[in-house]
Amino acid sequence: MHRSNNIIRPLINSTRKSRYLIRGRSHFARSSIVVAAVDSKIINLAPKKTYEQTCFERIQKRLYSNDTLPPHFKVNLPALSPTMEMGSIVSWSKKEGDSISEGDLLTEIETDKATMGLETPEEGYLAKIFIPSGVRDVPVGKLLCIIVPDESSLEAFKNYTAEDLEGDSQAPDATTADTSAENSETSATSANYPNHMKVELPALSPTMETGTLTSWSKEVGDELSEGDVLAQIETDKATMEFETPHEGYLAKILIESGTKDVKLGEILCIIVENKDDIDAFKDYTTPSKSKKQPQSSKPFTVSQTSSPPVSSFQEQAQKYAPPKTQASISPTPRTGERIFVSPYAKKLAAEKSIDLRTVQGTGPAGRIIAQDIINYQPSSPSAYPHTISAAPGVDSIDIPLSNMRKTIAKRLIQSKTTIPHYYLSRTITLDAIMQARKDINSHLESSGNKVSLNDMIIKAVAFACKQVPEANSAWHDTFIRRHNRVDVSVAVATPEGLITPIVFAACTKSVADIANNVRELANKAKENKLVPEEYQGGTITVSNLGMFGITNFSAIINPPQSCILAVGSGVKAVVPADNDKGYKTVQQMQVTLSCDHRVVDGAIGAQWLDAFSKAIEKPSLLLI
Repeated sequence: MHRSNNIIRPLINSTRKSRYLIRGRSHFARSSIVVAAVDSKIINLAPKKTYEQTCFERIQKRLYSNDTLPPHFKVNLPALSPTMEMGSIVSWSKKEGDSISEGDLLTEIETDKATMGLETPEEGYLAKIFIPSGVRDVPVGKLLCIIVPDESSLEAFKNYTAEDLEGDSQAPDATTADTSAENSETSATSANYPNHMKVELPALSPTMETGTLTSWSKEVGDELSEGDVLAQIETDKATMEFETPHEGYLAKILIESGTKDVKLGEILCIIVENKDDIDAFKDYTTPSKSKKQPQSSKPFTVSQTSSPPVSSFQEQAQKYAPPKTQASISPTPRTGERIFVSPYAKKLAAEKSIDLRTVQGTGPAGRIIAQDIINYQPSSPSAYPHTISAAPGVDSIDIPLSNMRKTIAKRLIQSKTTIPHYYLSRTITLDAIMQARKDINSHLESSGNKVSLNDMIIKAVAFACKQVPEANSAWHDTFIRRHNRVDVSVAVATPEGLITPIVFAACTKSVADIANNVRELANKAKENKLVPEEYQGGTITVSNLGMFGITNFSAIINPPQSCILAVGSGVKAVVPADNDKGYKTVQQMQVTLSCDHRVVDGAIGAQWLDAFSKAIEKPSLLLI
């Protein structure tokens, strides 16, 4: 039965949450699944993007016009991170009246995770800025500015306010034509199927781009309750449990266990409300992906105004829409010619280790924009002329990269190529803290718990951060954020690679509490059971290789943090002493502090290392 799309009504009842349909879109409490109801069929509406793509493609952008205003685009504040609800406008890189090209840096926005550059979603002219620089707590979806395609249209918006523009157009959003075509295909595919929900692969970490479906916890035909573990998914950080988004019955599994590199937004399975509907999906297959490529700059909120004919809107959209060609690579790198690239695209290319000479730009005059970097995929090994094949007879194996290993590589390259590291080393005597550890463990013996030297080092790191708070800071391009709380990231080696679970508020915890916390986090890390909240964030990192006999090393900073402490093993050493022999034997260790020189000057780093050394050599200071 056909239902009106202009009302708000419950879509499906739930014991834990409900979602409401507004003009054909369903908004969940969990943002990982997005569905729509069309003619009583639940279909996929918006495939999930990577978080990098979110910065560019989920921008609210509509083409408006009416009797009093010329055609224009509204740019709303997008959600630049999975948990973002509000943002702060740090600065505008363009001013009213400026000519802007697609891919230009428009403004810098501070989210709950970092400060990010928002690129211009459409070429034209910046007609009006509604949220000035410095405004904090701007809600997602708030109108930021107006872009017009013609310079002659600037004057029309000179005295306009956001309230004036709130209801100025009856034009549909920029996805009307695209969604119409997409719905036609999906409706045709689902025409003979009963009501169902398509469950897509969600982004389970901010840096996740693909996932591996490790195993299914349910089988086809099983009854599902909301919150049941549906599948185990390996992300770039850990293996995580994916819960059932809604109660019903598992009708079809579309991605088998063990499948690697499943892209965000791919349909994992089908859930139906009635058990009798399961058989209808026995031969169900997903629609052709080639017909469901998302168009650039789709909005993510919905207007409740009536829609004009799609054809008239398509004519306007085609007139002002940016080129829709996909980024490609040149057969061979360009040499000897100037490369035109937007600042943010250049930064993304450095993070991804992409040679800009091999990227074909799709911006104005062939300029490389951020979307070209996001879409960049080498078509064949020939794109890299310096690739060397293994010589015949060489006994070697090629090990596939796990998602975690890919992320480690990307972040370390970002750190070493964008952060000016410098290093401070110091030798510290351990006798006093080793005796304190012995006394503590003697007291804890009845409980079966023990405190390690590393636990006491973490406590000393927190102490030093409180004494020298400048080191407990992070670089955010246009400002330095100084943290009041000390959250210590602890490097833990796992079979898949390195991960850094966090001891939150370490300065407020006892050494025994830190020991229990670290032990629990390390076990979960080695079993790939960490959840994002346990490894995302941190204000300073400790990396300890002393247990492997390493006496000293230098660690790479974990951005956006500014410092990481590398800890070596304890060794016996002979030092001068005021006794009959004139010397004594002590236990010492070497530590090296890696600092970001943009945030921590040499003198500050030295003061922090001195405070840390005093806490180790005089452990009574840890009681302060």
